[in-house]
Parts: sequence; structure tokens; C-alpha cells
Amino acid sequence: MTVDSVFDVSARTAAVRPPGRVLVTGAASGLGAATAAAIVAHGGTAIALDRALPEDATQPSVVVDLADTDAAQAAVLEVARDGIDAVVTAAGIDLPGRLSDVPADDWERVVRVNLLGTVAVVRAALPSLLARGGRIVTVASTLGHRGVSDATAYCASKFGVIGFTRALTAELKGRVGVTLLTPGGMHTAFFDERDEQYRPGPDARLCDPNDIADAIVFALTRPASCEIKELVVAHPEESSWP
Repeated sequence: MTVDSVFDVSARTAAVRPPGRVLVTGAASGLGAATAAAIVAHGGTAIALDRALPEDATQPSVVVDLADTDAAQAAVLEVARDGIDAVVTAAGIDLPGRLSDVPADDWERVVRVNLLGTVAVVRAALPSLLARGGRIVTVASTLGHRGVSDATAYCASKFGVIGFTRALTAELKGRVGVTLLTPGGMHTAFFDERDEQYRPGPDARLCDPNDIADAIVFALTRPASCEIKELVVAHPEESSWP
């Protein structure tokens, strides 16, 4: 008996699902841009949602501020006219600082984009995802599992994403695949506008966002019989995990 007779490699390859039409939030940069590129490289169509997009963008795109949940839902409903096979909620912002030092509007914007924007996009896409047996990948953070000083808004939003996703997994069981992704720190522009004290040091251990994007595509393309429930992808020396 050969190995191939036990593990039918050709059948397993044929069972892998194509990415299809995937809505990606935060697709103008960082993990979102890397994810959109990886989806296209695997034969899918990436539909980019962001509040600002490059003028030379070649993929379908919609400009919308996820902090405005009504506008976000309207944008997704428009995209859904042509069908949505999957959603990846990669958009995320942060404004670190002591609770007493961060203006209330700024603090609340972090929660609106990271948590309420995620919920609004998923809610609007859900009818299409249910009709197509689709997939959802939400993007949390290692700071969604661990609270740290000067990050109350970010931690609150990402803890919320984790709770939302785990409840959604139970709610959609057997109908829409749901994956919770927890990435560690990445080499992106996410830290660029922060005060120096809140930026990773020169020796920080960070991931390449393209590698994390590959993990997202892996989750999106598993056969119907194999759903990736949760993923933690981080540098082996990630300082905030576990």
C-alpha cells in the first residue's frame, strides 16, 4: 500500500475552495493590502474597503470610513449585489495613551473602527455569505488577549472582536465558516504616527504581513469539511504573547 493510496493528494487538492469574491477592509495598506494581494495571487477577487485608497488601485474598491457604521453597511450592501464569498476585517487603528490623556472622541473612534466597523461589515455581508456558504476572517490582536497600560481603547476593541467572533462562530455553525485571527506585531505603517515611546524598538521581533496574509488565504480556502476556527500567527519571540 502506498502513501498516495491512503492520502489521495489529488482529491484533497481538488477539494480546496477558491477564494472567490472577498471583501477586505483596511486594504489600502499593511495586512489588508497584503491580504488583497494574496487573494488575487490565489485566483480570487479582492474588493478593497478603506477610507483612502491609492489612485492606481487595480482591484475593485470602495472608499468608506468604517467609523461611520451606517456608511459602512451601505457600502457593503452595494458590493453584495454581485455576491460576497468571504469577508476579511483587517482594518484597525490605535491611539495609545493614558485614558485620562486620550480625548473621548479619539478613544471612541478606535472602538468604532476596530469593533463596531467589523460588526457593521459582517452584518451587511451576512445574507450573501449565508447564500454562498461563505467564510469570515476577523482580525483581533495579541492585545485582545492581554491588557496593557496606555492601550485601553485598543484592548477594549480587540477583546470585543474576540468575544464577537466566538459568539458569531456559535451562531453561524455549519452555515458560514468563521475564523478568528490573532496576529502579532507586523512590519507595517501601523506604528508610524505614534509618539516614539509607543513605537517598536529597533530590535523588535515583528512578522512580515505577507506571511500572515498567507495564513488568511489558507483559512479561506480550506474544504467545506475543514474549518479553521482560530489562528495565532506571531514571531516566535513576540513580546505580547502569551
